[in-house]
Amino acid sequence: MVKLVGISGSLRNRSFNTSLLNAAAVHLPEGVTLTKGTISGIPLYNADEEAEGIPQAVTVLKRQISEADGVILFTPEYNNSIPGVFKNAIDWLSRPHPDIADVFKGRPFAIAGASPGNFGTLLSQNAWLTVLHTLGADAWSGKRLMVGSAAKVFDAEGRITDEAVAKRLGDFVGGFAAYVAAKG
Repeated sequence: MVKLVGISGSLRNRSFNTSLLNAAAVHLPEGVTLTKGTISGIPLYNADEEAEGIPQAVTVLKRQISEADGVILFTPEYNNSIPGVFKNAIDWLSRPHPDIADVFKGRPFAIAGASPGNFGTLLSQNAWLTVLHTLGADAWSGKRLMVGSAAKVFDAEGRITDEAVAKRLGDFVGGFAAYVAAKG
């Protein structure tokens, strides 16, 4: 059994990336589970606040990741880069410093994303590579999933209506799960 965690980098109710995460949970290969993590409730990082204790929302997400075999980041792209709210959550997950090894070191991470623009989070995904490398994560490079023109891909309830995208999503998750399983 391969245990994955998916995290949407958006707080928006009708987020394309949350919809992509939800669709991934439906398009799982046999023998793979996907737990949905959330960045909701994670405050802005502040070292003074850290000194008082790690917030509960951070602790929950850390536990989900440390119990998983691999992680998929479903990232929006804001101003051609990583959304601040998502980067802030990853910054919290790296605190205190000794926790980096448990949460990130050697753990397979994959990056996917959906955006209303034509390039489907290409620049955001590229920016994540440096962050994941710095934290010692194993950034999977087997496939990329960039969903452009996302407003045409999802219906009003956030379900994928584009069969080609649904197949690409299934192939992406399946490929990542196979990579994670091979790492054992």
